[in-house]
Amino acid sequence: MLVAAARTPTELTVMVDRRAAGLPLEYVIGWAEFCGLQVAVDIGVFVPRHRTEFLVRQAAALTLSGAIVVDLCCGSGAVGAALAAAVERIELYAADIDPVAVRCARRNVAVAGGQVFEGDLYEPLPASLRGRVDVLVANAPYVPTKAIELLPPEARIHEARMALDGGADGLDMQRRVAVAASLWLVPGGHLLVETSERQASQTVEIFSCSGLIPRVARFDDLDATVVIGTKPVLHSDSGE
Repeated sequence: MLVAAARTPTELTVMVDRRAAGLPLEYVIGWAEFCGLQVAVDIGVFVPRHRTEFLVRQAAALTLSGAIVVDLCCGSGAVGAALAAAVERIELYAADIDPVAVRCARRNVAVAGGQVFEGDLYEPLPASLRGRVDVLVANAPYVPTKAIELLPPEARIHEARMALDGGADGLDMQRRVAVAASLWLVPGGHLLVETSERQASQTVEIFSCSGLIPRVARFDDLDATVVIGTKPVLHSDSGE
Protein backbone atom coordinates (compact mmCIF):
# COMPACT_ATOMS: atom_id res chain seq x y z
CA MET A 1 0.00 0.00 0.00
CA LEU A 2 2.87 2.37 0.69
CA VAL A 3 4.43 1.60 -2.69
CA ALA A 4 1.12 2.23 -4.41
CA ALA A 5 0.56 5.51 -2.56
CA ALA A 6 4.05 6.97 -3.03
CA ARG A 7 4.63 9.11 -6.11
CA THR A 8 8.45 9.10 -5.92
CA PRO A 9 11.16 6.96 -4.28
CA THR A 10 11.88 9.83 -1.89
CA GLU A 11 8.24 10.03 -0.85
CA LEU A 12 8.19 6.28 -0.31
CA THR A 13 11.19 6.53 2.00
CA VAL A 14 9.49 9.23 4.04
CA MET A 15 6.29 7.18 4.26
CA VAL A 16 8.14 4.04 5.33
CA ASP A 17 9.98 6.01 8.01
CA ARG A 18 6.71 7.47 9.35
CA ARG A 19 5.08 4.04 9.47
CA ALA A 20 8.16 2.50 11.13
CA ALA A 21 7.95 5.25 13.76
CA GLY A 22 4.45 4.03 14.64
CA LEU A 23 2.18 6.37 12.70
CA PRO A 24 -0.93 4.43 11.69
CA LEU A 25 -0.88 3.30 8.07
CA GLU A 26 -4.10 5.16 7.32
CA TYR A 27 -2.51 8.46 8.36
CA VAL A 28 0.57 7.76 6.29
CA ILE A 29 -1.34 7.12 3.06
CA GLY A 30 -4.20 9.49 3.92
CA TRP A 31 -7.14 7.12 3.62
CA ALA A 32 -8.78 3.99 5.03
CA GLU A 33 -10.66 1.25 3.21
CA PHE A 34 -14.20 1.02 4.59
CA CYS A 35 -17.18 -0.74 3.04
CA GLY A 36 -15.38 -0.74 -0.29
CA LEU A 37 -14.74 3.01 -0.17
CA GLN A 38 -11.53 4.97 0.13
CA VAL A 39 -12.32 7.23 3.09
CA ALA A 40 -10.03 10.22 3.60
CA VAL A 41 -8.50 10.17 7.11
CA ASP A 42 -6.47 13.06 8.48
CA ILE A 43 -3.97 12.75 11.32
CA GLY A 44 -5.73 12.61 14.69
CA VAL A 45 -9.10 11.62 13.24
CA PHE A 46 -10.61 8.31 14.39
CA VAL A 47 -9.73 5.62 11.85
CA PRO A 48 -12.87 3.68 10.80
CA ARG A 49 -12.68 0.04 11.89
CA HIS A 50 -13.81 -2.86 9.74
CA ARG A 51 -15.95 -3.92 12.73
CA THR A 52 -18.09 -0.86 12.09
CA GLU A 53 -19.04 -2.14 8.64
CA PHE A 54 -21.58 -4.28 10.49
CA LEU A 55 -23.17 -1.11 11.88
CA VAL A 56 -23.47 0.19 8.33
CA ARG A 57 -25.07 -3.04 7.11
CA GLN A 58 -27.61 -2.99 9.94
CA ALA A 59 -28.46 0.65 9.24
CA ALA A 60 -28.69 0.10 5.48
CA ALA A 61 -31.22 -2.69 6.03
CA LEU A 62 -33.48 -0.18 7.80
CA THR A 63 -32.97 2.74 5.41
CA LEU A 64 -35.27 3.39 2.48
CA SER A 65 -34.47 5.50 -0.56
CA GLY A 66 -35.16 9.14 0.26
CA ALA A 67 -34.75 8.64 4.02
CA ILE A 68 -33.33 11.32 6.30
CA VAL A 69 -30.18 9.93 7.93
CA VAL A 70 -28.06 11.50 10.67
CA ASP A 71 -24.53 10.33 11.54
CA LEU A 72 -23.60 11.58 15.03
CA CYS A 73 -20.04 11.45 16.37
CA CYS A 74 -19.23 11.08 12.69
CA GLY A 75 -15.44 11.29 12.85
CA SER A 76 -14.23 10.97 9.26
CA GLY A 77 -17.83 10.62 8.07
CA ALA A 78 -17.17 7.03 7.01
CA VAL A 79 -20.48 5.60 8.29
CA GLY A 80 -22.62 8.25 6.63
CA ALA A 81 -20.66 8.07 3.37
CA ALA A 82 -20.99 4.28 3.30
CA LEU A 83 -24.73 4.48 3.93
CA ALA A 84 -25.10 6.98 1.10
CA ALA A 85 -23.23 4.57 -1.18
CA ALA A 86 -25.46 1.66 -0.10
CA VAL A 87 -28.87 3.38 -0.26
CA GLU A 88 -29.97 5.66 -3.08
CA ARG A 89 -30.92 9.29 -2.56
CA ILE A 90 -30.73 9.52 1.22
CA GLU A 91 -30.73 12.98 2.79
CA LEU A 92 -27.55 12.83 4.86
CA TYR A 93 -26.48 14.98 7.80
CA ALA A 94 -23.45 14.42 10.04
CA ALA A 95 -22.01 16.09 13.12
CA ASP A 96 -18.93 15.94 15.32
CA ILE A 97 -17.52 18.12 18.09
CA ASP A 98 -13.91 17.88 16.83
CA PRO A 99 -13.13 20.55 14.20
CA VAL A 100 -10.35 18.39 12.72
CA ALA A 101 -12.80 15.52 12.23
CA VAL A 102 -15.41 17.88 10.77
CA ARG A 103 -12.98 19.16 8.13
CA CYS A 104 -12.13 15.57 7.23
CA ALA A 105 -15.77 14.45 7.21
CA ARG A 106 -16.74 17.25 4.85
CA ARG A 107 -14.38 15.80 2.24
CA ASN A 108 -16.02 12.38 2.51
CA VAL A 109 -19.65 13.36 3.04
CA ALA A 110 -19.74 16.08 0.38
CA VAL A 111 -19.20 13.39 -2.25
CA ALA A 112 -22.44 11.83 -1.04
CA GLY A 113 -24.27 15.15 -1.18
CA GLY A 114 -24.45 15.38 2.61
CA GLN A 115 -23.82 18.16 5.10
CA VAL A 116 -21.51 18.13 8.14
CA PHE A 117 -21.95 20.32 11.22
CA GLU A 118 -19.51 21.11 14.03
CA GLY A 119 -20.83 20.88 17.57
CA ASP A 120 -21.87 18.69 20.47
CA LEU A 121 -24.16 15.84 19.36
CA TYR A 122 -27.55 17.21 18.28
CA GLU A 123 -26.77 20.84 19.11
CA PRO A 124 -25.51 21.94 15.65
CA LEU A 125 -28.15 20.08 13.61
CA PRO A 126 -30.84 22.12 11.84
CA ALA A 127 -33.90 22.44 14.08
CA SER A 128 -36.02 21.50 11.08
CA LEU A 129 -34.83 17.90 11.47
CA ARG A 130 -36.50 17.41 14.85
CA GLY A 131 -39.05 14.62 14.60
CA ARG A 132 -38.12 13.90 10.97
CA VAL A 133 -35.06 11.63 11.14
CA ASP A 134 -35.63 8.09 9.84
CA VAL A 135 -32.28 6.57 10.79
CA LEU A 136 -29.85 7.88 13.38
CA VAL A 137 -26.43 6.21 13.60
CA ALA A 138 -23.91 7.01 16.29
CA ASN A 139 -20.57 5.27 16.53
CA ALA A 140 -20.01 7.11 19.79
CA PRO A 141 -16.88 6.36 21.86
CA TYR A 142 -17.50 3.43 24.19
CA VAL A 143 -14.08 2.59 25.66
CA PRO A 144 -14.05 2.98 29.47
CA THR A 145 -11.58 5.65 30.52
CA LYS A 146 -9.31 3.26 32.41
CA ALA A 147 -9.22 0.85 29.45
CA ILE A 148 -7.75 3.39 27.04
CA GLU A 149 -4.26 2.62 28.30
CA LEU A 150 -4.80 -0.98 27.10
CA LEU A 151 -5.54 0.02 23.50
CA PRO A 152 -2.96 -0.51 20.73
CA PRO A 153 -0.51 2.39 20.49
CA GLU A 154 -1.86 3.40 17.05
CA ALA A 155 -5.12 4.33 18.74
CA ARG A 156 -3.90 5.30 22.21
CA ILE A 157 -1.17 7.64 21.01
CA HIS A 158 -2.36 8.96 17.67
CA GLU A 159 -6.17 9.18 17.70
CA ALA A 160 -7.99 11.98 19.49
CA ARG A 161 -8.88 10.90 23.02
CA MET A 162 -12.39 12.34 22.67
CA ALA A 163 -13.01 9.80 19.90
CA LEU A 164 -12.17 6.91 22.27
CA ASP A 165 -13.11 7.86 25.82
CA GLY A 166 -16.65 6.87 26.78
CA GLY A 167 -16.35 7.75 30.48
CA ALA A 168 -16.09 5.54 33.54
CA ASP A 169 -18.17 2.67 32.13
CA GLY A 170 -17.74 3.61 28.47
CA LEU A 171 -21.41 4.48 28.01
CA ASP A 172 -21.62 8.20 28.81
CA MET A 173 -21.99 9.26 25.17
CA GLN A 174 -24.52 6.52 24.44
CA ARG A 175 -26.68 7.82 27.29
CA ARG A 176 -26.59 11.34 25.90
CA VAL A 177 -27.39 10.16 22.37
CA ALA A 178 -30.25 7.88 23.47
CA VAL A 179 -31.99 10.26 25.87
CA ALA A 180 -32.66 12.82 23.12
CA ALA A 181 -33.11 10.42 20.20
CA SER A 182 -36.91 10.33 20.35
CA LEU A 183 -37.03 14.11 19.90
CA TRP A 184 -35.35 13.73 16.51
CA LEU A 185 -36.67 10.41 15.20
CA VAL A 186 -39.91 9.94 13.32
CA PRO A 187 -42.32 7.41 14.88
CA GLY A 188 -40.91 4.05 13.83
CA GLY A 189 -37.46 5.58 13.26
CA HIS A 190 -34.31 3.85 14.44
CA LEU A 191 -31.23 4.67 16.50
CA LEU A 192 -28.24 2.37 15.96
CA VAL A 193 -25.04 2.37 18.03
CA GLU A 194 -21.99 0.17 18.07
CA THR A 195 -21.08 -1.23 21.47
CA SER A 196 -19.14 -4.16 22.89
CA GLU A 197 -20.64 -7.57 23.57
CA ARG A 198 -19.91 -7.05 27.27
CA GLN A 199 -21.68 -3.67 27.34
CA ALA A 200 -24.67 -4.66 25.19
CA SER A 201 -27.02 -5.41 28.07
CA GLN A 202 -26.32 -1.99 29.59
CA THR A 203 -26.86 -0.30 26.22
CA VAL A 204 -30.20 -2.11 25.91
CA GLU A 205 -31.21 -0.76 29.32
CA ILE A 206 -30.16 2.76 28.32
CA PHE A 207 -32.33 2.53 25.20
CA SER A 208 -35.31 1.19 27.13
CA CYS A 209 -35.08 3.95 29.71
CA SER A 210 -34.99 6.47 26.85
CA GLY A 211 -38.29 5.21 25.45
CA LEU A 212 -36.86 3.14 22.60
CA ILE A 213 -37.63 -0.51 21.82
CA PRO A 214 -34.20 -2.19 21.76
CA ARG A 215 -32.77 -5.26 20.08
CA VAL A 216 -29.22 -6.55 19.73
CA ALA A 217 -27.48 -7.63 16.51
CA ARG A 218 -24.22 -9.54 16.70
CA PHE A 219 -21.65 -10.66 14.09
CA ASP A 220 -18.92 -12.82 15.58
CA ASP A 221 -16.65 -12.75 12.51
CA LEU A 222 -16.00 -9.04 13.08
CA ASP A 223 -16.52 -9.14 16.87
CA ALA A 224 -19.22 -6.56 16.17
CA THR A 225 -22.21 -5.74 18.35
CA VAL A 226 -24.90 -3.23 17.43
CA VAL A 227 -27.88 -2.17 19.51
CA ILE A 228 -30.89 -0.91 17.55
CA GLY A 229 -33.57 1.15 19.22
CA THR A 230 -36.90 1.88 17.54
CA LYS A 231 -39.14 4.79 18.46
CA PRO A 232 -42.63 3.40 19.13
CA VAL A 233 -45.47 4.24 16.77
CA LEU A 234 -48.43 5.41 18.82
CA HIS A 235 -52.00 5.44 17.55
CA SER A 236 -51.97 9.22 17.46
CA ASP A 237 -48.74 9.12 15.44
CA SER A 238 -50.25 6.86 12.79
CA GLY A 239 -53.49 8.80 12.55
CA GLU A 240 -55.63 5.95 13.87
